[in-house]
Amino acid sequence: MSDNLRRYRAIRDALIQWYPGQPTGTVARHVTTLAALISGIVGSKSTQLPSVATKIPDGTQPESRVKRLTRWLDNESILEEVYFLPYVESLLTQLALETLVVVMDGSDVGRGCLALMLHVVYKGRALPLAWRVRQSPKGHCPEELHIAMVKLLNTVIPTGAKVVFLGDGEFDGTALQDTLRTMGWSYVCRTAMSTTVTWAGETFRLDTLGACLRPGRLIELKEAYVTREAYGPIMVLCCWVKGYQEPLYMVSNLATAEEACRFRQPKTLRRRRWVDVGIAMTEPIGCQA
Repeated sequence: MSDNLRRYRAIRDALIQWYPGQPTGTVARHVTTLAALISGIVGSKSTQLPSVATKIPDGTQPESRVKRLTRWLDNESILEEVYFLPYVESLLTQLALETLVVVMDGSDVGRGCLALMLHVVYKGRALPLAWRVRQSPKGHCPEELHIAMVKLLNTVIPTGAKVVFLGDGEFDGTALQDTLRTMGWSYVCRTAMSTTVTWAGETFRLDTLGACLRPGRLIELKEAYVTREAYGPIMVLCCWVKGYQEPLYMVSNLATAEEACRFRQPKTLRRRRWVDVGIAMTEPIGCQA
């Protein structure tokens, strides 16, 4: 038995086993095509259909396989609720035995399009769970789309699961933060140095804190309010990881700075106990000469 056939059968059998109920008729045929697509991507290490088709063991010509995959991808009846989310739900049920770490990011995907994606982190890999592709020039997706994505994923999060959401500066919108809080998710997101913070009766930009830091140090502000909307109370962090050229600024609803940094810092630094080198600010901000 060839490697392509062995891989395809293993993927097909797993998809059928994980599907809620026994797929029949059109659904069964579509699941079989999904198995072929996944198998071809894994075998070819590519998402280009001509390359994918060469690793699908169905006895037809590669051109015919490309047409089959194209028809499947263009088929309006291929809905995420039927062919993707059931597998996401099964995956998350297994991973939810521990904290689910969910990462959102956006990237250019060619032809003037942007992809907004949600991943779950598993053994150092980001496994895609949900995505939206929109035709748009380079830039950020609207916050309304961020919120729609996390609400979609929340429909398949197991009851009682602990979820931590991670995002870069694009995902620090206060409406998104409030949505995550309402859903019961924790979050740690980077934010801009120009973000306005109100704490202990003082209002200032975050780069004011950065000017007080040196590499290896951390400032933690609890019960802080951010932006002109004064959203909060939340925790605001300013940390300067050794090896970085400048401080990082983050917003979070986790209980401690140590926990937030554990999720955000590179693997090589995760063993560092930030509380040993941190500064929990309890007095008005000021920099010493």
